[in-house]
Amino acid sequence: QVQLVESGGGSVQAGGSLRLSCAVSGYPYSSYCMGWFRQAPGLEREGVAFIDSEDSTAYADSVKGRFTISQDNAKKILYLQMNSLKPEDTAMYYCAADRWPSATWCLLHGSSASFGFWGQGTQVTVSS
Repeated sequence: QVQLVESGGGSVQAGGSLRLSCAVSGYPYSSYCMGWFRQAPGLEREGVAFIDSEDSTAYADSVKGRFTISQDNAKKILYLQMNSLKPEDTAMYYCAADRWPSATWCLLHGSSASFGFWGQGTQVTVSS
């Protein structure tokens, strides 16, 4: 059984930082694309950062230069370091995984509907 469990959300002021973690267990494939999505109230879920089994990464323009996705393969944990946070980053953040070819492919083609494995989400709130 695949499980993804996020942690690390919270409330910060604009300009602050947070690091999200996603502990992964039971994932059956050696190749994968994993990513962080976010969803604000009334908006669609959007992918913001992706990493693949070759350690390549890809970012949405809205977070490029501020967010960094990484993974610890030994511990099977996915991270999202978020710096220079803005109020518009406020959302529920979800980690997701599936067997897609690359991080770039996931950013360009990987809608939320194309990912089969999801965590429960962690809330990030950025105040001005």
